[in-house]
Amino acid sequence: MINVGIIGFGTVGTGTAKILLENNDVIEEKTGLQINLQNIADLDIERDRGLKIPEGVLTREVSDVIDNPDIHIVVELMGGIQPAKDFILRALNNGKHVVTANKALLATEGNEIFEAAEKNSVSVGIEAAVAGGIPIIKVLKEGLVANRILSIYGIINGTSNYILTKMTEDGIDFSDALKEAQSLGYAEADPTLDIEGFDTAHKLTIISSLAFGIPLSYDKIHIEGITKLTLQDIEFAGELGYKIKLLAITKSVNGEVELRVHPTMIPENYLISKVDGVLNAVYVMGDAVGETLYYGRGAGDMPTGSAVVSDIVEIAGDIKNKGGSSHGIEFIGKRSDLKIKAIGDIESMYYFRFTALDRPGVLSRISGILGNYNIGIAAVIQKGRRAGAAVPLVVLTHKARERDVQKALQEIDRLDVVADRTAFIRVEGEETEGLND
Repeated sequence: MINVGIIGFGTVGTGTAKILLENNDVIEEKTGLQINLQNIADLDIERDRGLKIPEGVLTREVSDVIDNPDIHIVVELMGGIQPAKDFILRALNNGKHVVTANKALLATEGNEIFEAAEKNSVSVGIEAAVAGGIPIIKVLKEGLVANRILSIYGIINGTSNYILTKMTEDGIDFSDALKEAQSLGYAEADPTLDIEGFDTAHKLTIISSLAFGIPLSYDKIHIEGITKLTLQDIEFAGELGYKIKLLAITKSVNGEVELRVHPTMIPENYLISKVDGVLNAVYVMGDAVGETLYYGRGAGDMPTGSAVVSDIVEIAGDIKNKGGSSHGIEFIGKRSDLKIKAIGDIESMYYFRFTALDRPGVLSRISGILGNYNIGIAAVIQKGRRAGAAVPLVVLTHKARERDVQKALQEIDRLDVVADRTAFIRVEGEETEGLND
């Protein structure tokens, strides 16, 4: 019998416990493994979670889990950096395997955690840390192990995806969409981690390390959120045949890895652009398998709990069959030959929305500056003509270098015919790899 202890009895902890208790017979029937939920540690053990917990399982003492010699697998579901990090390291140093859904901790402190796991020849299961019930970690680590991963695009934050969906479908502005997400429980009272892209970046850190063998590199990700997006940009994107999504993007280009999180325009006929609401999706391009897409619920008690239990079952199988050999840590990257590409060096297509005076020759002045920086124009939209007044002028470019784009926009924004700072959005699509439906 494999004994499990959980630290943290919140939403995901409750879902995990529910699955372990109520689906225990299903797990044993499918795997032949007997998994016993021995302890759950939480400061609040009185609140009713709608789940019948066997007597003696609940405890307020974390040491009843971490230092219990009978527990084989410690499941950390409390979240945050501290004291979660200390609890995990203590468990690993006690020779216990660990399962965690703590993407922020893994992204920022994961290199140290995985070194401790390797030192103690124990496992760290992290399936639940990325995209909830979508088994993307196992896909990359096992299902696509024969592939060189070329690129990954992920919609991996349900809160932001819900807000953008409401703005696109209902024509409401960002603040109203955020309030609705909060009223439905999809967004926290303080939504900063979600809407500013940090949560997405935590998950991208893990995916990119797994895909390309690089160390966990959260501090090298370029991060932009969705707070500056306007209905006007969403509407113009639709006229051009695109939708705007907050994407996590990583790709290997000429020995360099791109790591970026930002709003992105993608063609509306691509499958990933059709992923709406709180749902998540991860698109993976492999050199052998080609294009693949993984879709489902990225959060919630049961989907995330399902991912946690999948790691528990896999580690339990290792303990039974191999005496507890290391599982799930070999992917953490140590490759120093792959450089992280600076955001200024990436190449992309771009959407620009200029606020320009409606006068003859304005477009030629703007296009002249773009041309000086090797930025070609693919499409132009001008609406609401009012002679002498400021109106939106929208330009879609061919592929260009980010550094050139930034310099060109600085110069354009200084023109006397430009009334406001230019809005720009990176575009993925026909001139770049993949994402085909």
